[in-house]
Amino acid sequence: MVTLADPDRATRRLAQVPAPRTLKDTRGYRAFRVVNVTILLLVVAVVLYPFVNIIAQSFSSEGAITSGQVNLVPRGFNIETYRVVMSDSMFWLNYRNTVVYTVVATAIAMVLTTSFAYAISKKHLKGRPVLIGIAVFTMFFNGGLIPNYVLINELGMTNTMWAIVLPNAISVFNLLVMKAFFENLPEELEEAASIDGLTTYGIFFRIVLPLSKAVIATMVLFYAVTFWNSWFTAFLYLDRAELYPVTVYLRNMIAGATTATSMGSSADDAAQVAANIQAVTMVLTLLPIVSLYPFIQKYFVSGVMLGSVKG
Repeated sequence: MVTLADPDRATRRLAQVPAPRTLKDTRGYRAFRVVNVTILLLVVAVVLYPFVNIIAQSFSSEGAITSGQVNLVPRGFNIETYRVVMSDSMFWLNYRNTVVYTVVATAIAMVLTTSFAYAISKKHLKGRPVLIGIAVFTMFFNGGLIPNYVLINELGMTNTMWAIVLPNAISVFNLLVMKAFFENLPEELEEAASIDGLTTYGIFFRIVLPLSKAVIATMVLFYAVTFWNSWFTAFLYLDRAELYPVTVYLRNMIAGATTATSMGSSADDAAQVAANIQAVTMVLTLLPIVSLYPFIQKYFVSGVMLGSVKG
């Protein structure tokens, strides 16, 4: 006859089982954590200090800035420079140009970079070493400023958006990072998709790109920051003020070329602008990129690491 075990007896046995022991941190590990946290906090403070100082200067008065009283907190609170800059219609026109140039240039750069990187990541591609060699060659050698200007002029791209977005459409560094990432993708996935009937383009769009969100987001950030901050290309190829990006507009303000004349400001306003114009322009230029970064930060580190370390 089979009898059930005594439940009370089983409970007593379980109570006698010792609880799992938790490992305590050693003294050396605790010291390491304290030192590590301290160093990281110092690094964060060193990185944030200049940015916070620039923001404080942008809201400070002329006298406080010139006398060196501004540190982390604005002194003699002032928004006159912001008012002068943002009341100018040309500022908003150039700001719109920057957004358009950045979006179009980043889209073109991503299409060309992903396509080129995927092609040269295939070891069976005929002429692959030549294509890679041509790309790497351009990292160290270029035609020079005058030949580039002559080329853009002969192509009829001066005073057009294409002079901004096309010459720097592919960054070889970004290209090589994406190439390394595509090389690390499992070949079995593409083989299985090919057996199921997908073409090369189908594999690229339906298999490869969805698996490449991290590196794509990272490259979008790299390209967007580069095109947003670019001013010399526009300064070189654009002659009409209504086509300038905001970086050229702000560069002209810093240089003092248009501070008192093109904005029609009074003498007092011009003096106020001259004191903290650099801080205001930096804040206005960095704000959109800083606002964009948190949305793709989670992809940033993984995208760079996956694309730059070959397994």
